[in-house]
Amino acid sequence: MSDGGTPRAGGPEREDARKAAEGLTYLSGFGNEHSSEAVPGALPEGRNSPQRAPLGLYAEQLSGTAFTEPRAHNRRSWLYRVRPSAAHPAFTRTGNGALRTAPFTETVPDPNRLRWDPLPEPPRGTDFLAGLWTLGGNGDATQRTGMAVHLYHADTSMERVFSDADGELLIVPEHGGLLLRTEFGLLHAEPGDVALVPRGVRFRVELLDATARGYVCENYGAPFRLPDLGPIGANGLANPRDFRAPVAAYEDVEGPVEVVNKFCGNLWTATYDHSPLDVVAWHGNLVPYVYDLRRFNVIGTISYDHPDPSIFTVLTSPSDTPGLAGVDFVVFAPRWLVGEDTFRPPYFHRNVMSEYMGLVEGAYDAKTAGKGGFVPGGGSLHNMMSAHGPDRETFDRASAAELRPQKVDDGLAFMFETRWPVTLTGQAAGADHLQPRYDDVWRGLERHFRPEA
Repeated sequence: MSDGGTPRAGGPEREDARKAAEGLTYLSGFGNEHSSEAVPGALPEGRNSPQRAPLGLYAEQLSGTAFTEPRAHNRRSWLYRVRPSAAHPAFTRTGNGALRTAPFTETVPDPNRLRWDPLPEPPRGTDFLAGLWTLGGNGDATQRTGMAVHLYHADTSMERVFSDADGELLIVPEHGGLLLRTEFGLLHAEPGDVALVPRGVRFRVELLDATARGYVCENYGAPFRLPDLGPIGANGLANPRDFRAPVAAYEDVEGPVEVVNKFCGNLWTATYDHSPLDVVAWHGNLVPYVYDLRRFNVIGTISYDHPDPSIFTVLTSPSDTPGLAGVDFVVFAPRWLVGEDTFRPPYFHRNVMSEYMGLVEGAYDAKTAGKGGFVPGGGSLHNMMSAHGPDRETFDRASAAELRPQKVDDGLAFMFETRWPVTLTGQAAGADHLQPRYDDVWRGLERHFRPEA
């Protein structure tokens, strides 16, 4: 069925969006060959592109990988739509706002440990796209390598439609629910969920609360996939069945609709005479999805020592070097700590990978929370080989703690981990909400060495 038309920001429309979000049903499974039709008979039988598609629709393939990539990695879907995507006027350049794209050349890569408070309140009338603010990244979007870290803060639902030709978008809400209206159907993402929109898929973000804030990883490289489990075996970490894809829902809307396309780092705009979210049916394995991070099946030690954070990987974008990710998405979900004679928070370390960490709720077990600390909506960056680990207060507390079984369930943190250094944008390097004295959290780590012991 059609969902009617383009909603406007405001009270009744926001209530309608909330009702739509809470009543959604989904298709289950990561990487599955899904199929869905909003009108019975819209999907052709026995072929993808018949001479005349059912119900007067247009058949169109959307490819997220090269045609000749291995079958296990190939991502594509067939869409059956009211009008083909080709039916649009020319795009023209528009302003990029605070959105930036690799290669990042405004600053030099910084070896210092850095931490930011949450983004300030947005100007009134800021939608998700206008609220995107780029912290930094690496690689080159035109070469389909690397990633970017963005944050968003918005107070208005989108009326325009957006697509990103440069990469897929992994959206991590921290405050405020989102309803994503995509070409494939609707997704509902609240804090604690993540939503992924594949490269090139058109979508609109509607707010379910007065404001919305969160994080975005723009992955220029290979599409995210589930990591291999190796000796873990057949089960664990993110279970494929917990990823939810939308069922078909379409807009058959006549009238002007602004469509914004991100292409090679710049925003381009065109005014369509119809909504491009007009897919009545689809089948394939290139789909947007939403995933509840609290369903992550944490694997950890049941004897001693703290496992490497790679054991918390939800999704990975592989590079040309086996085991070395272009970007990993890692979650620190609720879990039990039971290690004996073990320093239980994350240990001090230097890492060849670069780490951007964000906090969705509560506190992170290696950092002090509160004013001037690591708080929800904020983030920290530890570039490659930058020494980091628990702050002094956490170290002192964990070193003296009685090691009884402990449930860590008062926080939800995540990490974008990447093979290359994250180079900051100028706006991130000079931001008012960049904490000036982050290094001080490690001051006071005393000398305890006693050679005579």
